[in-house]
Amino acid sequence: MTATPILSPDALAELPASERIRYRLVQAQRRYHANDNISEFLEPGELDQLQKEVQAKMQEVLQSLVIDTDGDHNTQDTAKRVAKMFLREVFAGRYAAAPAVTEFPNVERLNELMIVGPITVRSACSHHLCPIIGKVWIGLLPNEHSNLIGLSKYARLTDWIMSRPQIQEEAVTMLANELQARVQPDGLAIVMDADHFCMHWRGVKDMESTMINSVMRGAFLKDPNLRREFLSLIRKG
Repeated sequence: MTATPILSPDALAELPASERIRYRLVQAQRRYHANDNISEFLEPGELDQLQKEVQAKMQEVLQSLVIDTDGDHNTQDTAKRVAKMFLREVFAGRYAAAPAVTEFPNVERLNELMIVGPITVRSACSHHLCPIIGKVWIGLLPNEHSNLIGLSKYARLTDWIMSRPQIQEEAVTMLANELQARVQPDGLAIVMDADHFCMHWRGVKDMESTMINSVMRGAFLKDPNLRREFLSLIRKG
């Protein structure tokens, strides 16, 4: 990243919220791609300020599209709604810290295949900001040292990762990294099957195709029988 001049606290306070946050990221030499979580670089109140910035710029987009937002009652509050949607809902995984997840030791020393899913996922393609809607299945092979988490927490972590603009291949890998770090299983498998509205809504407008991809780690990568068992069980589900 290009080095930026050091700003005084007073000079920094004069900048729009987006520029202050970007300044902190650059100074920390932290990446801020569309699918990165940047919550630790936001200070109290700045999410509200960001929302107002996005609203103002979205209003300019509507004006450039030659939409009469004064005369058209359907679009009078569209900029406000879109700003809220981006920051608080569909891209919230960028701006909110990870959900609280209680981890507890594997007292019973469970070491059999566990499958969670299908979990409904909603994301967005970072190329066109079109929706990605699909399902995720998670397979785990814990060991006696694994940290187990509650069933609902898999859905919460999945939603946190997916609520960002991204491509499906990277999203599944990020989810795998998060679960691997938390649970530390002997094996981890994730399969995602999703509709991409950049295919349905634009371009070739193919309404039939979906994308399926997977990440296999540890025992799932080394043991074809375990991998086969996981894939056959999720097909039955």
